[in-house]
Amino acid sequence: MSITEDAREAVMTGRRTDGTRVRRPLSPHLQVYDMVQMTSGMSIANRGAGIAWTIGMVFLVWWLVAAAAGPQAFANAQWFFGSFLGMLALAGLTAVAWFHTFAGLRHLYWDFGKGYDLPAVHKTGYITLIATGVMTALTWLIAIVSW
Repeated sequence: MSITEDAREAVMTGRRTDGTRVRRPLSPHLQVYDMVQMTSGMSIANRGAGIAWTIGMVFLVWWLVAAAAGPQAFANAQWFFGSFLGMLALAGLTAVAWFHTFAGLRHLYWDFGKGYDLPAVHKTGYITLIATGVMTALTWLIAIVSW
């Protein structure tokens, strides 16, 4: 058995079903990817939107628990959501929700086996971004008018 200079070498080798040893391929580092490409940029943004949406649910739970806890707790939650920081968080969550929805529809379109060619990928990516901006603005416009 040889001594490896890099400890990661131990996890880069494996065995085939017949018992022969093979080197496993390494995943490329993030620096390999061009983050401003539509494909990788939208993929990373969709994952980030999912994470932000999950974290945003903490705000929903807080608001619901405050509503159940009584008038003082609910007033405190309402004060936060009415503040500049709260409004900024709600606007961000609105954008995240719309983006994640439209990116999900884009993936559903791909599930039908359509839109895999590069021009279609770019077109649906731009449609997702534009639709997110339009629907976020429309949502807040309706909310402010009806408030």
